[in-house]
Amino acid sequence: MVKRRPTIQVPVGDLVIGSEHPVRVQSMTNTDSRDRDGTAAQIARMVEAGCEAVRVTIPDPESAANIPFWRSKMEVPFIADIHFNHMMALAAIEAGADKVRINPGNIGKEAKVREVLEAARRKGTAIRIGVNSGSLEKDLLEKHGWPSPEALVESALRHVAFARDVGVEKIIVSIKSTDVPAAVEANTLFGEQSDVPLHVGITEAGDPTYGAVKSAAGIGAILLRGIGDTIRVSLTSDPEEEMPVAYDILKCTGVRVISPEIIACPTCGRIDIDLEKIVGEVKQRLARCTLPVKISVLGCAVNGPGEAREADIGIAGGAGEGLLFRKGKTIRKVREDQIVDALIEEIAAIEAERAAEAVAEQAP
Repeated sequence: MVKRRPTIQVPVGDLVIGSEHPVRVQSMTNTDSRDRDGTAAQIARMVEAGCEAVRVTIPDPESAANIPFWRSKMEVPFIADIHFNHMMALAAIEAGADKVRINPGNIGKEAKVREVLEAARRKGTAIRIGVNSGSLEKDLLEKHGWPSPEALVESALRHVAFARDVGVEKIIVSIKSTDVPAAVEANTLFGEQSDVPLHVGITEAGDPTYGAVKSAAGIGAILLRGIGDTIRVSLTSDPEEEMPVAYDILKCTGVRVISPEIIACPTCGRIDIDLEKIVGEVKQRLARCTLPVKISVLGCAVNGPGEAREADIGIAGGAGEGLLFRKGKTIRKVREDQIVDALIEEIAAIEAERAAEAVAEQAP
């Protein structure tokens, strides 16, 4: 189990972001935010896909005017994304955004940033401070020579200190890069020097195939260091496609598991059962299952039995049949056409047992 770095706890709508709460998954709409109904429809699809906080760009007054309508339709926090125009940050705060994402480096003069922070303090709005290489302060560029991880962290710490001087405590920071090693190093350095929660992501990761791999490499590495309190997988696609990747990253790192993990061996010449078909059917039948259980589906008579015993439940197949294991013990032998049904039955039994245990723990 990964030990999370301790942070302050930041309320954002009905959620609390910080080390004492689950790592949350968020994403951002890609509709024209002046399109009230089209954006609302996409927000609904994102939430259905598992998005726990939705960010919308607010570039103009027309978009800001839509915020109350969107919030009235949402059961998750609304985050306003602001670049350059501090007046839009003020409008989003006034309209009731649960969190406002600003990049102080492109807001401009310190007085404008202060005005936004003071408005957030009065309204109780959370602020995400975003730092990136393209808007790093000139003095830090001169000091470090380039937008290095150290320079990005120094910038973030500077902005956090300024926000706290203004009296703002509901702060979350993001230090993103499209370069995986730089992102990992920068988030690690910040995590060692601050108690502010971190929103983690690899920006501009790419298309759904490469972007998923790149995000897993970067976000996963950061999470495994105990760092990260919200995440976003940034793919060049509809935002609904980002949530399954994000939850899989959380699951494979062990940071947050809210669905079964299916372990399956690669295909090889030793496999005697239709493993691909079996795995596909298991995955389909468990699509809505929220039980954090580890399921091993292996088709190898050489290593399968030993490896299947390491899962909560597992099957080791061979020659048209399989041995069903649970907690390291053999339950029974089943025919190949019975493997999926047998697994589903045992998973239902595990779910019932855990529910009974939870009830017993709550009993006086």
